[in-house]
Amino acid sequence: MSVERSKAARNRPTIHDVAAAAGVSRGTVSRALNGGRNVSPAALEAVLKAVRTTGYVANPAARSLVTQRAHSVAFVLTEPQQRLFEDPNFSILLQGCTQELAELDVPVLLMTASTEVERKRTSRFIAAGHVDGVLLVSSHTGNPLLEELRDSGIPVVACGKPIGHEGQVAYAAADDRSGARQMVEHLRSRGRRRIATITGPPDTPGGVERLAGYRDVLGPDASPDLIAHGDYSRAGGEAAMASLLARAPDLDAVFVASDLMAAGALNVLHDSGRRVPEDVAVGGFDDSSIATSTRPALTTVRQPFQRITREMVRLLLEQIQGEPPAASILPTELVVRAST
Repeated sequence: MSVERSKAARNRPTIHDVAAAAGVSRGTVSRALNGGRNVSPAALEAVLKAVRTTGYVANPAARSLVTQRAHSVAFVLTEPQQRLFEDPNFSILLQGCTQELAELDVPVLLMTASTEVERKRTSRFIAAGHVDGVLLVSSHTGNPLLEELRDSGIPVVACGKPIGHEGQVAYAAADDRSGARQMVEHLRSRGRRRIATITGPPDTPGGVERLAGYRDVLGPDASPDLIAHGDYSRAGGEAAMASLLARAPDLDAVFVASDLMAAGALNVLHDSGRRVPEDVAVGGFDDSSIATSTRPALTTVRQPFQRITREMVRLLLEQIQGEPPAASILPTELVVRAST
C-alpha cells in the first residue's frame, strides 16, 4: 500500500466518529445502520445527519462477515424493461426507494422479471443470498415469482396489494378503491351521466381495486359497454378508448386508471373530434408528470409516491430485523385540472 493510501485509510471516518458527531453510543450507530431497530426517530435522524457530515462509508465486506448479510436490496420490476422508461411511476418508485436506502448505506440492485427466463434468473440470484430483501413492483396475479420468493424465506415487500397473498406478504399501497370513488363522484358532480372507465390489467391490484371503486359509485349504471381493459401503456389507453367510442358513442366522461393511458385516451378523443371537457370529461390516476403535460391538463388522483417508497423500505427493514410482514395503505388525493 502506498503512503498516500495508507494515510487516507487512517483518516477515513469511523463509526466512532459518527457516534461522537451524533452524540450517541457506538451501539446506537450500529443498530441505525443495520435497519434502525430499537433506535428512536430522533437518534436515527442524528445518526444519518452525522453520516452525511463525516462522510462515513461502511466497509461492506467486513460488515457482511459480522452480520452474515449481503447488505443490499433488490428492486424487482415484473414488467418489460422498456416500461421503466415509458411509465414515470416506475422510475419514481425506484428513485424513492434508492434514496431511502442510501441514507442507510444500502445499495439497490435493479432487476426485471417479465419473462420466464428473467424470472428464473432473478429467483436463483435472490435465493442464493445475494440480497437481504426484495422490493417487488407491479406484481401480477399468478406470477410464480412471488411464491418462489416466499419459499426462499427472503423478506419481500410489494408495491400494491399482492392479490391472494394479502395476509402473507408485506405491502405498501395507495388506497386505490377510495381514489377511484373520489374520481367517479367528482365526474358525477360535474353532471356526467354516461361515465366509462379504462381499467388497469385485471390481474393487478390497481386494475382490480380501481374498477371496484368505479362500480361502488355507479352500481347498476356500470354497464359492460362502458368498461374497457387497458395495460397501463399509452397505446393501451388509445386502443381502449377507441373500443369505448365504438360501443358507447354517447359517453360523456371516462375515468382512466393511469395518467399514461389517459394521455392515449385524450389522443383518440381529439382525433374523433370530441372536445375535452366540453363533450367528454377525462380523469386519470397517479398525478405523474404526464398529468400536467397533456392538453388540457389532466384531472387525476394523486398517489403519495414518496410516502409509499418510505413505507416500502420501512416494512422491508423491519422484516430483515425479524418482524412479521405488515401492510400500509395510504390515502389518495383528488387533483382537479382542466380536463373535467
